[in-house]
Amino acid sequence: MAYRRKSYVEHVAVRVKDIAWHIRFFREVLGLNIREETAADQTPYQVWTIGGMQLISDPDFNGPEGRLAHLGIMTEDLQEALAEAAKWGVKELPQGRNWIALPDGLQLELIQAYGNGVAEALAAKSRP
Repeated sequence: MAYRRKSYVEHVAVRVKDIAWHIRFFREVLGLNIREETAADQTPYQVWTIGGMQLISDPDFNGPEGRLAHLGIMTEDLQEALAEAAKWGVKELPQGRNWIALPDGLQLELIQAYGNGVAEALAAKSRP
């Protein structure tokens, strides 16, 4: 069963080798929906999620994903998100149970939101 809560991250662009895997992961594990997509021949090469994650397809990329330290993702139900993430073969990091590494090295810090923080952030109109 996919994660049914919501999460958000501010805009961060990262290069990924397998963009389809990443699109599915962020949608099904964290409830991040795609707000915009750029495709060629029905194959996405850039996508943006609601909340500001930009994934850039780069199948020949040979470095740590995006050269980031990590992405901080605020989520409505941390325990449920971690349980769903475990099904995807992610690795728990030494920083704590809420720190995970995706198979290609991208690191996430999942953070429990309080109150209506996620809903309020997702309701914000940051662009026309």
